[in-house]
Amino acid sequence: MNTRFSTAARRRRGGILLASLVLVMVLAGVMVSVFTVSVAQKNEVGRSTGELRALYLADAAVTDCLASIAIADETGAAAPTEMGTQDAPVTLNGGRYWADITDNGDNSFTVQATGSAGLMRRRVQAVVAPVGGGIYDHAVFAGNAGGTAGYTLDLGGTGGQADVIDGDIFSGGDIEVTGDATVSGEINAGGTVYGALGNSGVKRPTPDIAGMDYANNNDFDVAALFAAATWQSSSAGGRAYQLPESSPAHIFRKDPDDRVTETSSTNKSDYFLEDPYESIKGFTFPNGRPGQEITLSGTMSEPGVSGTDKVYFIDGNLWVHNKPSGRFMFRNTDAEGAKVTFVVKGNIYISDDVYIADEDKDGVAFIAITDPAETDSGNVYFGDPRYGTLDYMQSWIFAENNFYDNNLDASGSKTVTLKGNMTAGNQVAIMRDFDDGNGNIEHSKLTVNFDDRISNGSIALPGLPRVDGGIEGFEVAMWRVVSE
Repeated sequence: MNTRFSTAARRRRGGILLASLVLVMVLAGVMVSVFTVSVAQKNEVGRSTGELRALYLADAAVTDCLASIAIADETGAAAPTEMGTQDAPVTLNGGRYWADITDNGDNSFTVQATGSAGLMRRRVQAVVAPVGGGIYDHAVFAGNAGGTAGYTLDLGGTGGQADVIDGDIFSGGDIEVTGDATVSGEINAGGTVYGALGNSGVKRPTPDIAGMDYANNNDFDVAALFAAATWQSSSAGGRAYQLPESSPAHIFRKDPDDRVTETSSTNKSDYFLEDPYESIKGFTFPNGRPGQEITLSGTMSEPGVSGTDKVYFIDGNLWVHNKPSGRFMFRNTDAEGAKVTFVVKGNIYISDDVYIADEDKDGVAFIAITDPAETDSGNVYFGDPRYGTLDYMQSWIFAENNFYDNNLDASGSKTVTLKGNMTAGNQVAIMRDFDDGNGNIEHSKLTVNFDDRISNGSIALPGLPRVDGGIEGFEVAMWRVVSE
């Protein structure tokens, strides 16, 4: 027997067995790794699929809310406040969703929707708003609420005197664009658009003024505050009823005796926007012409309660009309800025320039509402009845009734620029073609540069009216995924 050969053979067999065992272990490890990766990938795919399904379900909730809000508006029912709940969700295709609906007060709604598929949840936030938007989404808006047949919103002029509208315009009647007038936004009309590309047969909502009940829903009742006013003289002109600087209504003077021509032409008390506690030459921005600053009570160390972010209700007429100054600027260097809404139950007469100091933080809205006891009310008169000095306005202006011109053919008002918007529940009825006295027809140029800060939500002014009726439907104006 060959012992050496037998031992060597056994050694070779042992080596082969060891190698085989190592190979089996390696293969087993590979198989475990592949299986682990496979399971992980399957779980990841399942998780991703679940998250995607949950996202689709949340989006379905938004769509469901959109439809319910539109149906409620069409039928006059109250808008829904929820769509299912977490404890009693709406089921769809093996998944679930629920949503909370918040009325933003301007006929738009914020929807917080959650979708759930298996163990996965996703949440989205959406803003549902009327199609086409309301008055604060337009540069020029004329609702023609009175339904006047043949009403036409006219834009015209040639050469350097041609009207320029930077933003959307709407007329509940017709729109006619002539000459060299230009509109950079959408042109929509309930009637027909002439002279430009636009959309006819369009409806847009007008504000629900009655629902706002401004007589009871305001921060400062100016007429009531003036019960304590005293008769005083001021560098702002003549003698008038005034209030102490600590009063939020100190920024008005009532029935000044140097403007009897104006006050004698109206049936209600007349309040003039001017600050007797500020110099009539307090600023020269932006073109070197001096003007008066309007400082609100309780701001910038001024005495009294805070006058910013407030609604001022005036049962009377409001004039922006002052010969010594001719220009006004709202200023508040505090963090909150100067934000005011003037609601006038009467007429608003805008004759002089209005500026804001900070174009990011500051904002002014003028709202004229009708007085059932006065035929001539709810109107905005744009232009200077005597001096012809209106040149520039920074504000959002709304007339529940009509928007009229007032002496815009005067030499000082042949070019008027408004940064904000010009809106009316009924008509924008400004006639700006005039005879220069030599038989030549001239045109007073109107430029409206739309200020979209209210529309895009970058600024919020108090007490703005919500829209009502005439809505073509609703759309999702904003949509985003938010965290749980």
